[in-house]
Amino acid sequence: MTRHPGWKAPALVLAAIFTAALFWLAGFTAFEIDARRFVPDPAPADGIVVLTGGAGRIEAGLHLLAAGKAPRLLISGVGNGIDLSEMLRRSDIDPALLEVHIVTLGHAATNTVGNAAETAAWARQYDLHSIIVVTAGYHMARALAELARVVPGLELRPMPVRPPALRTRDDLGTLRLLAIEYDKLLAVRFGLTHLKKAPRP
Repeated sequence: MTRHPGWKAPALVLAAIFTAALFWLAGFTAFEIDARRFVPDPAPADGIVVLTGGAGRIEAGLHLLAAGKAPRLLISGVGNGIDLSEMLRRSDIDPALLEVHIVTLGHAATNTVGNAAETAAWARQYDLHSIIVVTAGYHMARALAELARVVPGLELRPMPVRPPALRTRDDLGTLRLLAIEYDKLLAVRFGLTHLKKAPRP
């Protein structure tokens, strides 16, 4: 039986889709492992930046500040009306900490692109050469990529936080969250986030 030449096009499309799916799955597996890995406390730096948006991030940043890991801290993407004293109380941090350290609340950022722009302006303002980046483990790779794009000379030291979603075995909700974050990371790597307009800090 002779096959019609027209069968080749659909077969090639299916083969391409299957190959792309395999590459996506391999990349996703590596991404999930990296998101869950333990990272020891980073070396001291010129500053600490916390990218808000998930549980435990602000507390982790404040504790790093209290431990003397850096003399100043930026909390990027803070909603209006958020009180720093309340953040300190929830973190069991002595308010006297503010007498020797500088904490900046950034209100301009509403997404990771905005976080990067806000952080870049802050780092330039204080002439920082190294910063500790605090965010969720599944968000870290994308955050570092965006930061490296806008401040390529800045040394970035990751300090990932393990949110509740990463402390348990995979369920559909966790897998969905990780898949969405991985797709967003791919968008950064392909340069698609350059099209987003970051708010001015």
